[in-house]
Amino acid sequence: MAKMNLLQAINNALDIAMASSDKVYSFGEDTGAFGGVFRATSGLTEKYGRHRNFNTPLVEQGIIGFANGLASQGSYAVAEIQFGDYIFPAFDQIVNEAAKFRYRSGNEFNVGGLTIRTPYGGGIAGGHYHSQSPEAYFAHTPGLKIVMPRNPYMAKGLLLSAIFDPNPVLFMEPKRVYRASVGEVPEEDYRLELGKADVVKEGKDITLLAWGAQVEMAEKAAEMAAQDGIDCEVIDLVSLLPWDVDTVAASVRKTGRLVITQEAPLTGGFASEVAATIQDQCFLYLESPIARVCGLDTPYPLSHEKEYFVDHLKVYEAIKASMTY
Repeated sequence: MAKMNLLQAINNALDIAMASSDKVYSFGEDTGAFGGVFRATSGLTEKYGRHRNFNTPLVEQGIIGFANGLASQGSYAVAEIQFGDYIFPAFDQIVNEAAKFRYRSGNEFNVGGLTIRTPYGGGIAGGHYHSQSPEAYFAHTPGLKIVMPRNPYMAKGLLLSAIFDPNPVLFMEPKRVYRASVGEVPEEDYRLELGKADVVKEGKDITLLAWGAQVEMAEKAAEMAAQDGIDCEVIDLVSLLPWDVDTVAASVRKTGRLVITQEAPLTGGFASEVAATIQDQCFLYLESPIARVCGLDTPYPLSHEKEYFVDHLKVYEAIKASMTY
């Protein structure tokens, strides 16, 4: 075991993947010798050469188009989009090409070796072009997998699984905790199952559901609620596509209450999909309406980031409202 922050765990996963197969390639804007804007790919060019970890032009559609071509020829293409906010120029390549490649060819061809890494979320004073959480746009797309880790241990195991999964994976990294989240991580290769939620804390009174960096907010809110005698069950969804309906539904049947929190805006967010599905699965077990604690329906505001940010206090207020309904 070694102590790593989330960035180091991602770098370690890339290192292990590239060492295990010479068909693994890592690339993106400034990801070569510079190591990327967050240094997630530091040292990989020196270790594996400029043909394995390299810089691309500043054109996101081209990055993913190239990655699709590379993956379609049997390589493992790990493409970095520098910020989640910059992924939209590549939207067509992701949802109309990568996600449909296998389906449209009748499984004669696929781009299953494609992994798209991108940092997402706010809390770093990044303003409206460096703080967005665009996961819901892609969760509407059959043919993709979407993974959002919360800590270093999860990040390494999930990224290694994503790289070698036989489907294209969008791997969204919570940049707010890149260096703040630190933990013990096995130094060897290990894989965590995609599509499986993680019960972070068991409880009997109310279920709190989150993903990525927002899991920390759910945990802090649960600690506050515990002082009021409220026993919260905290679940990290981990994967949004596919998502683990069974684990969430089993928890809600036990507690009778559900609070979902996401950084992304309320309207059309993935919390809405979860709420609709759990209402359908658990209607007769619910003791109060399913609550969504989300970002506001505005562009991410730099000057009012603290007011916009979905913190543990907002989650705690939702817990109280649900318990006293």
